[in-house]
Amino acid sequence: MQSKNVLVTGGAGFIGSHTAKALAANGFVPVTYDNLTYGHRWAVQWGPLVEGDIRDRVRLVETIKSYNITAVIHFAAFAYVGESMVRPEIYFNNNVTGSLTLLDAVLEAGVPHVIFSSSCATYGTPERLPITENTPQSPVNPYGESKLVIERALHWYSRAHPLTYAALRYFNAAGADPDGKIGEDHTPETHLIPLVFDAVLGGKPIEIYGDDYPTPDGTCVRDYIHVSDLADAHVRALQYLLQGGKSAAMNLGTGTGYSVREVIHAVQKVTGRDVPHRIAARRPGDPAVLIASPQLAEELLGWRPKNSAIENIVSSAWSWQSTQSRAIRTSTEE
Repeated sequence: MQSKNVLVTGGAGFIGSHTAKALAANGFVPVTYDNLTYGHRWAVQWGPLVEGDIRDRVRLVETIKSYNITAVIHFAAFAYVGESMVRPEIYFNNNVTGSLTLLDAVLEAGVPHVIFSSSCATYGTPERLPITENTPQSPVNPYGESKLVIERALHWYSRAHPLTYAALRYFNAAGADPDGKIGEDHTPETHLIPLVFDAVLGGKPIEIYGDDYPTPDGTCVRDYIHVSDLADAHVRALQYLLQGGKSAAMNLGTGTGYSVREVIHAVQKVTGRDVPHRIAARRPGDPAVLIASPQLAEELLGWRPKNSAIENIVSSAWSWQSTQSRAIRTSTEE
């Protein structure tokens, strides 16, 4: 009988922990492997936690063999775009060297399937919208470059070895577990929706970086995808590979974009509170609009986002950030 144990690197993080919950709900046992640099012990609730670094090949192989791992879902990465611009060395060391070490461990232990957490950052600034999987990949920061390097490595590893993979390029992950058990808790926080909540709760204005873009209201437009929908896609990708699906890279998005002002309006509607904000200068390298075409994921995985209307995203995130997140941080965070 095939093992149901799945190694989830970075499983104590935002998307990893939601995916672990979805795996457990579908009969798998998520084995979280995390060094807890950015992850949280309290987020590991649906399977065992192994504390370790993805650059530690010996510990990876020991973990894979001792838990009889049947597939790996790889989230573990540094993911701050701005930081990657000033400290590219740590991004290539962790995201590239670490991921290649993981792939070597996968080969040594004979694991046949890998699902890779990639990013729309591999595309850079696209010339056309929506972004499809055939859009040229031309990263504009080391973070996106590090993800692209591993996509290419997976391509060649799968050509040379009995390995299949799914590289999932997702857009703006947001929201929180509808049951309120886990949610977004980054330090530092850079995602728009939690920062808007911080403005609501703390009174410090949120900065809108540019209001003169060629968009309907002048602010940047992004494709927001609920974290629970992302988790569902990872489970479907796993099932797809286990059933003999061919290696593929695919976008995870909704095909719909919301502007910064629209997100602020949604927060005001959900919370019933004003959002203090001010206009600041554009950030270098911010494209005006990023919207995905999710057609391939629907064709290959039968996946459609169900929870990603902006009101649903904001409501779940607000419930988490205004209540559970603060209580957990106070009582259990180390």
